[in-house]
Amino acid sequence: MQGLYETEWKCAYTPATAMEEASRCLLCLDAPCSQDCPAGTDPGRFIRSIRFLNTEGAAETIRENNPFGAVCARVCPTERYCQRGCSRSGIDRPIDIGGLQRYATDYEAAINLEVMEPGADTGKKVAIVGSGPAGLTAAARLREAGHVVDVFERRSTPGGMLAHGIPAYRLPDDVVAREIDRIVGLGVTITCDFEVTSDDVEGDHCSMRDLLERYDAVLVDPGFQKPFVLPVLKDDPRHVSALEFLDLARTSKGTMDLPANVLVIGGGDVAMDVSTSLKRMGVANVTDVIYEQSCEFLCSQEELRGAQAAGVTLIDGYVPVEAHDGTVTFKHRVLDATLTITADLIIGAVGQRVEVSGLDLDVAMHGNEVATAGPATKDPRVFVTGDIAQGDKTVVWAVRKGKEAAQAIDEFLTKGGE
Repeated sequence: MQGLYETEWKCAYTPATAMEEASRCLLCLDAPCSQDCPAGTDPGRFIRSIRFLNTEGAAETIRENNPFGAVCARVCPTERYCQRGCSRSGIDRPIDIGGLQRYATDYEAAINLEVMEPGADTGKKVAIVGSGPAGLTAAARLREAGHVVDVFERRSTPGGMLAHGIPAYRLPDDVVAREIDRIVGLGVTITCDFEVTSDDVEGDHCSMRDLLERYDAVLVDPGFQKPFVLPVLKDDPRHVSALEFLDLARTSKGTMDLPANVLVIGGGDVAMDVSTSLKRMGVANVTDVIYEQSCEFLCSQEELRGAQAAGVTLIDGYVPVEAHDGTVTFKHRVLDATLTITADLIIGAVGQRVEVSGLDLDVAMHGNEVATAGPATKDPRVFVTGDIAQGDKTVVWAVRKGKEAAQAIDEFLTKGGE
């Protein structure tokens, strides 16, 4: 089933169909779609370029604003952001902004267009802990400002959830690799299999104290590394986390040995990724039990439609109350009803949490986020970005947070450390 797992689930536009879709744009002077893009990718401008046969200009607009333009084109929940603001919605349907962005960035890759360039050397050095999209966006912006940037990643492959979490049918490996290669091409160095800890230890490690001795500023992008595990599933031997499953599915390129009957618990985008991946990898029976009722679903409509089209059985409104050796009993949230399901494998997709206990971060936390807005911490040389920072936990918001962190660090460095 390797080919099915890795084949992109949406067809790309051709020049003719891209022009047809772009021609539907009303060319709004205020471009509400651009105002609703968290990363500031400026859809109104690049759609106008496509409409007037300037695909190269469209690609330049995207890349100038978003180092992960090709990634966001594929995985951004546009219905929540730019397409929600599209004026065309009042007539028939919003412009397919993600599809046109993919068309422009695919063209960019085909002609080997390079838009980003490093700035003149400032003599300042920045260390970035973690190589998720926020950290790498900041790395690109800081190199464009002329600072030396070294990224340290504890895993063997950079990219964070782009490389280890999002399924390949939504985000192919070659797309992720191209995006990261562009950033490396600016002069950013990425050291993998290297962990930053609170203490000095032997091997491929260093401490935050050591980084602060070697660099003018440090940016931390820890990501959501740890899964939440429902208490009733904690001791069930057939349970694995969604993060573990998605990582194994991606690294194995969809060739894992899987049983015929799998139960998924969760109703967000990650749960839909897991459920659809299972079907695309050949699992006969995939049942996803969701806490929310259908009118409350947290996942994007695109992800929901994908799971439904793949043949996933969705059961809404139930809470797991007991589990033992693959058999889970659920109780309905509203009705006086119970449900019992026995599965060969149970995958919990009920959220993730950040883990920063070993990083000596002087920040106040509110749940999974820092308690204060912005990338600064109590230490003026240490900044945070990514999922730990306030805001949505999507790739497009990661790009926004990375840009904000880079701006804050650049201002700090250019003002002489004030």
